Amino acid sequence: MAAAALAPVTRQVSGRATPSPAPSGPENVQPLVAAVAELPVLDASGRRVPFGALFRERRAVVIFVRHFLCYICKEYVEDLAKIPKSFLQEANVTLIVIGQSSYHHIEPFCKLTGYSHEIYVDPEREIYKKLGMKRGEEIASSGESPHIKSNILSGSIWSLWRAVTGPLFDFQGDPVQQGGTLILGPGDNIHYIHRDRNRLDHKPINSVLQLVGVQHVDFTSRPSVIHV
Repeated sequence: MAAAALAPVTRQVSGRATPSPAPSGPENVQPLVAAVAELPVLDASGRRVPFGALFRERRAVVIFVRHFLCYICKEYVEDLAKIPKSFLQEANVTLIVIGQSSYHHIEPFCKLTGYSHEIYVDPEREIYKKLGMKRGEEIASSGESPHIKSNILSGSIWSLWRAVTGPLFDFQGDPVQQGGTLILGPGDNIHYIHRDRNRLDHKPINSVLQLVGVQHVDFTSRPSVIHV
């Protein structure tokens, strides 16, 4: 028998709104369907890990990105990389990025962005689909992101250049797939979910960290990134 579909969203927050505090009572927590928790993600070595195992023991902020060639995702993850591990440890929270490419692209992406927290991929986008992540661009004003440094022209050119010059020429995922942000765990519980409506609709990082009790991070320091 086919697995049951994930129930409707716990809550959807617009790109410009400040997220409400994460629900604290069990009546406000939506369970993650077991069939979704059992779906695998792959780590940088290709090892399969059940999605639910990532947040079984502690709360996790899970960021689903569009694809690894997306310049917006790259710059957003560059800022995720600036979150000190000590801040996460103090709050007993783990930070996880999930992409939709082959696992072979994880290590190069981490080197490019400086990201050293947990990262996995869902190459078949099964978890993206079950969680209702959108495909296509919804026309909606998402406001100016504090995390995006490039303009659309220079960013798009850089993304295309990386695609055509990479050793594994591909777009490292479905280019029209959108991502989202969840707060999950401990256990198979969804405390917060935001589905991006378009490529600029990601949540400001500090607004998400605030929901899980992680210290505010200063993202204004922007060291130069050398691309090789």
